[in-house]
Amino acid sequence: MIIFGKHVRFLKLIALSSAMFLMTGCTSLFDKHVEWETVEPSEYPVLTAVGYAPIGSQMGGNDSEKNIMAMKASKLDAYRELAEQVYGQRINGRQSLANMVINNTQLQASVEGVIRGAKVVKAYPVGDDTYATELQLDMQQVYNIYLSTARPQRVKNVRYY
Repeated sequence: MIIFGKHVRFLKLIALSSAMFLMTGCTSLFDKHVEWETVEPSEYPVLTAVGYAPIGSQMGGNDSEKNIMAMKASKLDAYRELAEQVYGQRINGRQSLANMVINNTQLQASVEGVIRGAKVVKAYPVGDDTYATELQLDMQQVYNIYLSTARPQRVKNVRYY
């Protein structure tokens, strides 16, 4: 019984010293001050995109309404093309076989993203039944918009006390 009591006291002493070591082991001996500086790219590309839409297949009661709908559709198509350039495209493909013969082939493409700062350069009819919209996205303007929400930084200087 006496041997068991010595082991318990020894185990308690080890547990207490381990707990003390773990609590103080996370502190550093020095305090530090870190200076940050903003990182800016060396060059900014300008992206362009053109969107097209057929006028005749638009929903509308007359030609004016169809033209307006085609203008809107071509602008959305141009924004989709810009989003593809900025974020890329997700491609999903599927094939099925039956008796070692391809039975069904499917290919899907999608793009998702937010485009800010794009401007319409030109919107015009192409031929008799198509409308086109040209967009431009200046990445310097996108960078300035980004800076207003999150400032990318890197370590400039670290001083230890």
